[in-house]
Parts: sequence; structure tokens; C-alpha cells
Amino acid sequence: MKIHVIGGGPAGLYFSLLMKQFDRSHEIHVFERNAADNTFGWGVVFSRRTLEILGQGDPAIQQALQRRAMQWENVDIIHRGVKTSVLGNHFAGISRIDLLQVLQGRCRELGVELHFEAEVTDVRSRQDADLVIGSDGVGSRVRSTFPDSFRPSIQECRNRYIWLGSPRLFHGLTLIFRTRDEGMFMAHAYKFQPDCSTFIVECDEGAWRRAGLHELEEPATLAFLQDVFAEDLDGAPLLSNNSPWIQFLLVKNQQWYHENVALLGDACHTAHFSIGSGTKLALEDSLALFEVFREGPPVPEGLRRYQERRKPVVDSLQEAANSSLHWFETAYQKADWEVIPFAWDCMTRSKRVDDTRLRQRDPAFAARYDEYQRGH
Repeated sequence: MKIHVIGGGPAGLYFSLLMKQFDRSHEIHVFERNAADNTFGWGVVFSRRTLEILGQGDPAIQQALQRRAMQWENVDIIHRGVKTSVLGNHFAGISRIDLLQVLQGRCRELGVELHFEAEVTDVRSRQDADLVIGSDGVGSRVRSTFPDSFRPSIQECRNRYIWLGSPRLFHGLTLIFRTRDEGMFMAHAYKFQPDCSTFIVECDEGAWRRAGLHELEEPATLAFLQDVFAEDLDGAPLLSNNSPWIQFLLVKNQQWYHENVALLGDACHTAHFSIGSGTKLALEDSLALFEVFREGPPVPEGLRRYQERRKPVVDSLQEAANSSLHWFETAYQKADWEVIPFAWDCMTRSKRVDDTRLRQRDPAFAARYDEYQRGH
């Protein structure tokens, strides 16, 4: 097949290398509007299970990512100044640029043609290929070219968040809740390389405006947040990569393909960062689409099977992510909760980890929760 991939993020690169590895006669071109080393964000987080799934498609990718990944099993919840650690959660953090470079390198090894600083402004002009992949992110031009077919919905969520970094290492997925006169400020922090952590700060619109963050320049914003999280940062600074305050965009599409065009990753769907599933879903989309074409169907039938098999899985994960998103949007209402019930509620917020599963993961934490319940 001749395949044009629009968007050189994780989804597009992974699908390309899987297809090329399976059949070297495929002619695959990836068009990315940014430079090869241009990336946003800091680090991304996967479950260890996701790394195992990626290895099913290409063991070389799994091995390369495992060598670079920072791994842990604890979720630390800091509420009212007290840290509660919950074990049995297996995660891995890796810098986004490392992830992209691993995928780019593997694509080059296999003979995928990578075109950087090559923005595709006319998507229809690429339909001369047998298959066109739209993996061009939340603001997808591919999706917006065929709105009557994809029938997208894009919802702007309530909380404001900013994606930062810090040389302070958080040795676990750390969820921090700090309440001040302006309101509650929450941080999602985790290490992704030996000398740096991701540090995402989130708050509701009211707290954001009462703190004057809508009017502050970047240095003043960082100074304010360093003061909010001073105890957690332990003297380390917050780092910005021209990071703006934004609102999460919840993307859904009723249809995932149009003629010979298919959507992957954030162009197709988004999942809130509080369950760390955006990149995971994108890579698993790519694996699912590859597995369909490995069966040998013609393109129209392959795209039909892709949506039929993959969409219910993503719908379920989006539902869990939306439960988590809503929990963080209303967390300020629980600011006066005691530490143990707050941590339990936080861990079960997405409904994918229920009471039974949480008890299996960390019996000692479950015993602390039961003891609290007996006393109240």
C-alpha cells in the first residue's frame, strides 16, 4: 500500500513502523508540520501493561522505552499537608522527546519516509494514496476537512491547567492538593528522567481568577505557583516551556473514518491527563489498526473493522477519564475531608479501580481505611 500519515506524533509514527515492519513493500510517508526535535510538554506516563502491549507490536520499541523509562509502583496523595502512599500501581514515565526520538529512529531503520516542517494544508490532495492517516492532534486539520463524515464534538472543560516541569524528583505518581484563600490548587507530578519531573498544575476558574493568574506574566505565574507548592518543591524551581494556561478539550467523533481516511489518537478522541491515558490510547489505536490490516482486508473493510473493534474500548476509557476529570473539577468541595477517606476517594475516582481492586493492590492501605471507617 501507499500510505500517507498526516501528523508525526506517537500515533502516526507507531502505526507507520508497524506497517513497514510487517511489509517492507509498503510506501509510507509521514508529514509533520514541526521540526524533528520540536515537542511540547515534559514527560508522559504509561502503565507497565502499556509497555508490554507495545512490545506485542514491536519488541524493539518496548526494549528501547524500558531502557529510558523511570518506573515506580506508588501513588502518593498529599492532602492537608500529609502524604498517603498507595502501592501496587505500576507506572513508567518517559520524556516526550525521548518517546518521539525512539519512534522516529525505528521508522528510519525500517525505511519509513519522514518529512518534517511539512504541513499538509490540503488533506484531499493526499487521498491519492491507498490509505490516509489523520494523527494530527486535538486541532486536527484532517478531522475538520470532513466534518460531515466524522461528526466530531469538542467540549471545553472547566478547570484551567498548565504543563510545567521541575528538577525536583517525585518518585511516584504524586497528586498534591493545596488550599489557600484563593482556592484549591492541584498538582500532578512524576519523574520522567533522572533529573526532571513533570509538574502539571490544575485549578478551577474561580481560584485561577482570584489568584490573578489570568493577568500574570510567566515569571510571576511561576513565582506564585512555587509559593503554593513550596513545601512539595523543597526549594526547587518550576520550569516552563512557554507553557500557557489552557482548558482540557474533550474530543469525540461519531465516525472514525471517511473513505480511505482514518483518525488516530487525539485527532479522534482525548482522555483527561489525570488518568494518564492520552498517549497510551493513541499508541493502542495504532496497534489496533495495524492488527486489522495484518489480516489483509481491503481498506474500506479494514477501517470498518477498526472502528467496530476499537471504538467501544475507547468509549469505556473516555467514560473513566471523564469521571476522573469531574472529580478534579469538584475536588475543592472536599478540601475539609480527612486524609484517609480523601485518598481512598481519589484512588477510586475513575471507577476503573473499585474498592475490591484497590484492596488487592494495597492491603495495608485498605486496612487503614477500614480502621478509619470503624472509628467514624
